[in-house]
Amino acid sequence: MKNLTFLLLIFSFLNSLGQTFTNYTTADGLVDNNVLCATSQGSGVIWFGTQNGISKFDGVNWTNITTTTDTALISNTITAIKTMSNGDLWVGTDFGICKYSNSTWTSYTTTDGLGDNRVKYITESSDGRIWIGEYDGLTIFDGVNFTSYNMSDGIPFGGIQYISFDSNQDVWMGSGFGGLIQFNGNNFTVYNSNDGLLNNIVNSIAIDNQNKKWVGTSSGLSVFNNQNLLNNNYTQMYLLPPPDTLNPVMGLAFDSRNLLWVGIYIDYLLDGGVAMYNGYSWVDFNASDGLIGPVITDLIIDNQDQVWVTTSSGISKITDVPAFTNDILKDDIILYPNPSNGEFSFKSSIKKYHLKIFNPQGEIFYNNQINSSSELKINLSQISKGVYIAKVENLTNHFVTTKKLIIK
Repeated sequence: MKNLTFLLLIFSFLNSLGQTFTNYTTADGLVDNNVLCATSQGSGVIWFGTQNGISKFDGVNWTNITTTTDTALISNTITAIKTMSNGDLWVGTDFGICKYSNSTWTSYTTTDGLGDNRVKYITESSDGRIWIGEYDGLTIFDGVNFTSYNMSDGIPFGGIQYISFDSNQDVWMGSGFGGLIQFNGNNFTVYNSNDGLLNNIVNSIAIDNQNKKWVGTSSGLSVFNNQNLLNNNYTQMYLLPPPDTLNPVMGLAFDSRNLLWVGIYIDYLLDGGVAMYNGYSWVDFNASDGLIGPVITDLIIDNQDQVWVTTSSGISKITDVPAFTNDILKDDIILYPNPSNGEFSFKSSIKKYHLKIFNPQGEIFYNNQINSSSELKINLSQISKGVYIAKVENLTNHFVTTKKLIIK
């Protein structure tokens, strides 16, 4: 009965928060459930690279491309995918890259000038050049010529597995083992654990409108300011019971409201999900909220602010989030420190609210109605270590927020 009550509570919370999860698998038309990467073409069209081919989704219909349906495709295992400003689609594999333009595939390998056939990432700079991150380095294609860089040019061991551009058009790259790399067109500058980076394995990079670099590593998120100095580290965006705290980042993206979305997968726990940062606090989502699976491989945001999460179990689309995020910002709810030894402080701009704290079995350990926005001290040090849930109901507009708490 308690478990049923808990499930009903969670269902109620999710309805109040407003977000919707729509999941897609092979049963819906996806070519393969093990999805490795994604790119938004615009106009509602998303392309997905999978372990067994490519899927195009226009919001209604699926179109699948494999080496069986199109023998010009170089490989079914798609390790990178990107739509370009001119409408071309580029895909990366372990056997080279392919360009899909005007319904025709063109393949390029080391024979054509590619630095390494094992491609990890593809993107485009504002001047239309194609940037290709590879297992052994970097290749730039200007439409005619390939220019390649590797360890002898200053790229650290580990190759390039992510590429982004700041407002100065400096290039920022993530290395498989060597840290964060800045390229100004002539020289490579490396930022690694000696500079405060959480881990030298960099999987993703997002650059905000202040030119801060948000760097997703295998141990969490490091933020470098516009002077390229470490600003902050985050290791607990997706909260886990102690001692498991580190959050390996698999994808990063800002939406149009500058909310940061992070895909996280902790392989040794087979646990993962999505965390959203609104500027001062994190909210996370996982399979219990509707996410299709824990093995997160990539995360992108389309031009409608829909969040697309690729996993080994299929695809999740997260929509209807704006009301939730706006209310969080308006209510200014902060519960800290988290994790803690059981002693928490609660701060909010809400003047009248109802606060409950309970465990995943639905047992309530704190239940209080507060009629003041003053800071509230909560002592739960007498209860067992573990994960708990705080439910905050604004009694003025009845908006409900939930937060995960950890007592260590």
